[in-house]
Amino acid sequence: MSSDTSIGKVLDVDPAETGFRLRTKHLGPPKVADLPEPPSGWLKVIGPGIVGAGVGLASGEFILWPYIASQVGLVFLWGAVVGVLTQWFLNMEIERYTLATGETALTGFNRLGRHWGLVFAIMAYFANLWPGWATSSAAMLSYIFGGTPRWIAIGILVVVALILTLAPRIYVALERLLTVKVILIGGFFILALALVVKGDTWAELPQAVTNFGRFPAELGFALMMGAIAYAGAGGGQNLCQSNWIRDKGFGMGAHVPSLVSPITGEKHAARFVGAYVFRDTAENRDRWKRWWKFANVEQLATFVLITILTITATSLLARATLYGRDDVENNIGFLQVEGQVLAEVVGGWFAVLFWAIGAFSLFAAAVGIVDYTTRLMADVLKSTYLRDREITESRLYTYLVLAIVGIGIAILLAGLDQPLVLLVISGCTAGVMMFIYSILLLVMNRTALPDSIKVRSYRVAALVWSTVFFGFMAVLALNEQLRKLF
Repeated sequence: MSSDTSIGKVLDVDPAETGFRLRTKHLGPPKVADLPEPPSGWLKVIGPGIVGAGVGLASGEFILWPYIASQVGLVFLWGAVVGVLTQWFLNMEIERYTLATGETALTGFNRLGRHWGLVFAIMAYFANLWPGWATSSAAMLSYIFGGTPRWIAIGILVVVALILTLAPRIYVALERLLTVKVILIGGFFILALALVVKGDTWAELPQAVTNFGRFPAELGFALMMGAIAYAGAGGGQNLCQSNWIRDKGFGMGAHVPSLVSPITGEKHAARFVGAYVFRDTAENRDRWKRWWKFANVEQLATFVLITILTITATSLLARATLYGRDDVENNIGFLQVEGQVLAEVVGGWFAVLFWAIGAFSLFAAAVGIVDYTTRLMADVLKSTYLRDREITESRLYTYLVLAIVGIGIAILLAGLDQPLVLLVISGCTAGVMMFIYSILLLVMNRTALPDSIKVRSYRVAALVWSTVFFGFMAVLALNEQLRKLF
């Protein structure tokens, strides 16, 4: 009645008997296997949330939110909490589908309509074609060592390509890199808060709660709403949470081999391209409850907590050093000014440490951004368009990494500034993506999953809120960018 394969025990059970209602026209029927036993210890489940937080801790956390604090103090920090919690609900619905099926959310969207996944993957590509995180990291290194940021950025892109094509297990390398990033950031800001932030700044922190719902008019509505919307992650990065938990082996993702380097990685047997679903048994229902609890706590303890604490720390530091100055702007130059002030307050060594931590942080974000952009595209191409071809998802991923890094290097060698059209696309893409996939998640997790595990109650309300909020943000961002264009 059952057979053992290289990827787990597949049961000889009709998928229709499981309660799953996955559309099969484009992707074929699922296989049936038991839901694996959850990890026995909390430390074993930690990982994807740290990756999500580590990739997301980039320009928004180091520039945008500190810039806001330098202008209006800490009265708007409540917005970061709203934004991060909204993304937590989104992340959990993205994870729900993968925990239950072993398929990524993008593949699940393709079961609703064949090309939905490709639409999102292309949007993520266009949003990230310009190597902005690499150039920002290079700029911070130039504050320390001098040199031309363009050439430093090219070197950073080469290192990114080497990491993502030579790591034997790509997810493991990414998790380790971003865990180091989170630890270094945490250590730095503990030191910074102790040396720089004084009593009057700490006394202002409760205003983040007492001013809940207040929008400081001097910031501009678009800036404030954008800060809320993209606190933490945004756009394609949230979608990739399902790819990362699949590679980590969460839930039914344990039946699917992870991405490996075609050069240095282990050789896997060709995997079944499709979903794995589990029977509605008492044992599987108990395991699901434990998996769902693990996944929620993991996201809260890592993605949510790390992001909120980091935004709070960077904002406190900016409030203590830059509040009231009129020579700061919402761009990479903000970090140069902040470092110069830190040198005056603490010493030159502290400015160097600040820029070094910032450069490493943005470098690690660049690794994560290239990873999730290409991971989404490789997943869509293999699962939907190249299902019957011999090429593996790992090899597709490698080719796509080299392609996006090559495009970035070509742009830098040409000496081009960011084209306005890419700026418009980047500014509008994340909000549009999140608006659309909030709707698709609601439909998919209500109609495709068994009644016992489908989304319900207040989580449905959270998806409705996400749809309304990001729909409004998409219209606002598009209107603002079109005004700049014309």
